[in-house]
Amino acid sequence: MKKTGRRNSGRPTITDVARLAGVAAITVSRALRDPSLVSVELRRQIEAAVAELGYEPNVNARALASSRADVIAVLVPSLTNIVFADFISGVYKALRGNPLQIQIGNTHYSPREEERLVAMFLGQRPSGLIVSGIDQSKATLKRLQTAGCPVVQVMEYADEPVDMLVGFSHFEGGKAATRHLVEAGYRRIGFIGARMDPRSQRRLAGYRLALEEAGLFDPALVVTTPTPSSVPLGGELLCQAMAKTPALDAVFCNNDDLALGVLFEAQRQAIRVPQALGICGFNDLDLMGVAHPRLTSVRTPRFETGHRAVQMVLRRLQGGAEEARCVDLGFQLQVRDSTMRDAP
Repeated sequence: MKKTGRRNSGRPTITDVARLAGVAAITVSRALRDPSLVSVELRRQIEAAVAELGYEPNVNARALASSRADVIAVLVPSLTNIVFADFISGVYKALRGNPLQIQIGNTHYSPREEERLVAMFLGQRPSGLIVSGIDQSKATLKRLQTAGCPVVQVMEYADEPVDMLVGFSHFEGGKAATRHLVEAGYRRIGFIGARMDPRSQRRLAGYRLALEEAGLFDPALVVTTPTPSSVPLGGELLCQAMAKTPALDAVFCNNDDLALGVLFEAQRQAIRVPQALGICGFNDLDLMGVAHPRLTSVRTPRFETGHRAVQMVLRRLQGGAEEARCVDLGFQLQVRDSTMRDAP
């Protein structure tokens, strides 16, 4: 590698890296943007020069030159909810070895905060934008429709996305879970829900339709709260549900935290599960399979959704053949002890 000093005592430039590596500046630019565009030997020379000089790419300058930053922006409603942690894991796995970076925004389930973050991220001209859900405000939808980059809505399913969409149907998941409880022989099947964001509302709608089709729906069976979900809250809501409907013999819970809380409260009250009370959750977190008794739940493809969303963005950026704009990854009903009424 050719040895040469820096042009000046300021911040090292891409030209400095090129001189030290003995290559053209455009070669350095290509190697930094996509290492696969240069040979292994050249890549090593450039990496050595970058390390020796302490060179840091000027992200803003590159964005101006290319009309977009080397970033995929990802908006989720929570960073503590394991459902979205699994989703983000899939996002990072799909980008492994790719020069693009991830920038995450937390909307805190707030449409106004989502508007602010979408405006901010699009102002930075990202290479792609991934956003949770299909219930954006009018202002946010307008920005997404004119984003100028690939946009993927995730964790939902609909026929008319802004651009692309990958996820599953919360409505169908709720309906399948409730039908399972009906088929298992339960007749007074309650719904326990917390926060009740749009995804939760769709699960509730699926539950209601399944019970209406079976001639079993009763509004008194539904107990919900806008309070954020938690395990203790599941127990509290079960007590409320049983106070309203003493003959309650099963519950479909909006998520697994609530289902675990229902189980613990049932055990505290010496209610036999599944004989006297069937329990079904939603998302199928790992704890569902190791609880005692093991809990039935609707398994959702969180990791797979994040992984596929990034693949869709990359395919669009690389000019590859367009796959279906709407990808339904489906869900799986994981039937376990908590709804097996004939179990000893």
